[in-house]
Amino acid sequence: MKIINSVGKRKNAVARAVIKKGKGTFRINKIPFGLVQPELSRLRLIEPIRLSKSVADTLDIDIVTNGGGTTGMIDAARQAVARGIVAWTGSDELKSTFVAYDRNLIVNDPRRNETSKESHSSKGPRRKRQSSKR
Repeated sequence: MKIINSVGKRKNAVARAVIKKGKGTFRINKIPFGLVQPELSRLRLIEPIRLSKSVADTLDIDIVTNGGGTTGMIDAARQAVARGIVAWTGSDELKSTFVAYDRNLIVNDPRRNETSKESHSSKGPRRKRQSSKR
């Protein structure tokens, strides 16, 4: 039995997807896909499956996410699904379709939060103390 493990990352969120042959079930954190809230998250999560409709109907996809916020988790999950489907099919055409639709479906987003600096105020990385003119 062929099983593909794929990983997607976004900010501090990490999603691991297990893809195997099946009936087309799709779960994220043991929750069926139809119950994912809010609606916008569900629509973003279904994008890689809609782009590869003929392949995804025959696959069971289980996703486990941890870290980060809800939007980061959804973006990490959709990246893990897209990478897993590309690994399952081995199709360069499908990979180029994903990249043309949204590059972050295949490629990690390198942006990270800037860490706070200790020499300044504790409110942020570039925050300075307000100066009085008089």
